[in-house]
Amino acid sequence: MVGIHSYGAYIPMWRMPLAALGGGARKIPDNGPEKAVANYDEDAITMAVAAATDCLEGIDRQSVDGVIFSSTTYPYKEKQGASIIAKALDLRRDVQTADLGGSLRASAGALRVAADTVRAGSAHCVLVIASDCRIGAPRSGIERNVGDGAAAFLISDNEVAVSLEGTHAISDEILDVWRTEGDPFVHSWEDRFVVEHGYSDRTVEAVRGLCEKLDANPGDFTRVALYAPDARSHGGVAKSLGISKEALVDPLFGRLGNAGVAFAPLLLAQALESARSGDRILMASYGDGAEALSFAVTDRIEKIQNRRGVAWHLTRKSSLRDYDMYLRFRQLDTKEWEAGTNSGISATIHFRDRDEDLSFRGHQCRQCSTMQYPFQRVCFRCYARDDFDEVRLADRKGSVKSFSFDFFAGSPNPPLVATMTEVDGGSRVYLQMTDCSPKEVKLDMPVEFTFRKIHEIGGKPNYFWKCTPIREEAQ
Repeated sequence: MVGIHSYGAYIPMWRMPLAALGGGARKIPDNGPEKAVANYDEDAITMAVAAATDCLEGIDRQSVDGVIFSSTTYPYKEKQGASIIAKALDLRRDVQTADLGGSLRASAGALRVAADTVRAGSAHCVLVIASDCRIGAPRSGIERNVGDGAAAFLISDNEVAVSLEGTHAISDEILDVWRTEGDPFVHSWEDRFVVEHGYSDRTVEAVRGLCEKLDANPGDFTRVALYAPDARSHGGVAKSLGISKEALVDPLFGRLGNAGVAFAPLLLAQALESARSGDRILMASYGDGAEALSFAVTDRIEKIQNRRGVAWHLTRKSSLRDYDMYLRFRQLDTKEWEAGTNSGISATIHFRDRDEDLSFRGHQCRQCSTMQYPFQRVCFRCYARDDFDEVRLADRKGSVKSFSFDFFAGSPNPPLVATMTEVDGGSRVYLQMTDCSPKEVKLDMPVEFTFRKIHEIGGKPNYFWKCTPIREEAQ
């Protein structure tokens, strides 16, 4: 049996009320439709690390044999994203890594490839992550439609909670939604053409093809996670397939937005949060064709439902009431001066410090157990020399020992909150704080750690870790 051993999800804290898009609304309704917006220090990579961290909670990371990363908005064009993620997660050096992109259904293909890899025996535990941070042109219909998020699944042949029963894919050539090299904005042809000749026909064809393989009917599935460009077309395809409203997983229009390659996987993760043994789940994804996957829930499902998941992230939110701030988050605001054109951080320093910067590892003295960061040869407490064990700090908690508000650092959302944070165990680290209001920052405030962008210089993003307030219950 091959299938899902664990799952995780991530949705950014910030929400953009749809009424505020364009900057023309005078009064924003408190409970109106909205979409999830990545913070200015987030992108497809940082969200992927967050979703994978949720997925790997309580799991031995040394058991992961492979990482497949799917995205249409990965910042680099020639540099593997899965390798950055594997390093940030502190996985084994011999882990297999691969990127899949170019289509919104790349995540469905990634799940299928991972399952085939496990069945073939070349790996036994493959981490599949889908993450997207798509941008529509300001004041366009696509800007209202897209949202940001990530989902992760651990595909394994051991202790399977949700087995993969079968898949069916349809490939098609249609110029409906696209983005060219160097273009930051997603484009779409006329909506009726996209829905009628692309999404509806191909999705129905893929689902019926899967059902024919399984000798089943669409109505046989307990839950259906159905990709759709909008609520109307979502309901139309469900009706064509004979799927009841009770079986449909909430597509989260007006709460999340279309999260690209992560959209269908996030709906699948949402379905798993309330799944029960014996349930059958259908996931259908669309993009240059369509792909449908069938899952059967086993009695192990209850053991993996302690994740933060989709529900927790949907309720943990804070609204952006200012359209100008949204434009700054996306780097779409007009600037007097362009960003510096220097090459940024030295590749030599980046390589030398990758264990500390990306994996966030510290040292623990073998003589006195003192935790220290960054790496050094002499213990500052007992002066033992070259006698340390490496420890991963990213999975620990911490507390704020001092902080300052910097209104001159050029943050898109000033002030920049700079802290001296003590990691559980004793290490003290200078860290920026993110996803917080200055009003809630205080001494001894409990925090956890999140992988984020620090800056983007030299035409490339530079990543490190930040601290963020612990919110065991979403606010």
